[in-house]
Order: sequence, then C-alpha cells, then structure tokens
Amino acid sequence: MSQQEKSASPSEGGLGLAGRAQRLFGHGLELLQTRLELLSSELEAEKLRLFAALAQGFLSLLLAAAALGMLSLCLLLITPESWRWLTALALCLLYSVSALLLWRAAGQHLRQPGGPFASSAAELARDRSALGS
Repeated sequence: MSQQEKSASPSEGGLGLAGRAQRLFGHGLELLQTRLELLSSELEAEKLRLFAALAQGFLSLLLAAAALGMLSLCLLLITPESWRWLTALALCLLYSVSALLLWRAAGQHLRQPGGPFASSAAELARDRSALGS
C-alpha cells in the first residue's frame, strides 16, 4: 500500500476534501431532516389545537344561544306588560356589550406571543448561532 493510500484511509483520519465535504453535506441533510420533522409535528399539533378550539367554540356558542334565548323568554314572561319593552331593550344592550367583550378576548387569545412555530424558530436560531461562532 502506498503512502497516499494510507493517508486517505478513513481509519487513519485522513478523509480528503471530497470525503469531508460529503460528510458535512450528510450532517447538514440530517439536521435539515430533523428540523423538518419538528416543523411537521408542530404544524400537526397546531392544526389539532385549532380544530379542537373551533369545535368547542361552536358547541359553546350553540348552547349559549339556547340558554340566552330561554333566559330572555323567562325574563320577558315574568316582567309586567308595561315594562316588557324596557326589559327587552336592556337584555339586548347587555348581550351586545357581552358579545363585544368576548370578541376582543378571543382576538387577544389568538395573538399570544411566540406563535405556532416558536420551537422551530428557536432551534433554527440556535443552529445559526452555532454556525456563526
């Protein structure tokens, strides 16, 4: 075996430029695959979270509408006839203000800091800083 073959064997530690580039490329692909798997799992979790929130929100709205309808009807029936229009107006105002406050609270809930891919962004930032130093 010649001197050049000995220095090029991987067991001796001399991979050569092509071997090192191939190894670096392989590690880069592994890192990319890991990050894509993380992104995929976060996307799936976000999709499930949003679907669950939408389903629960729809059911709660349906039940709340039924409950408010029955409550309003009961309040109007026990109110003296001369006061019914004022009671109906007060109920309408109460429901409108409540709906506005709940709409704003839902908007704030959806604007939580971090976003849906916070873990992926943090991992990519760590990778970038590791490559830079």
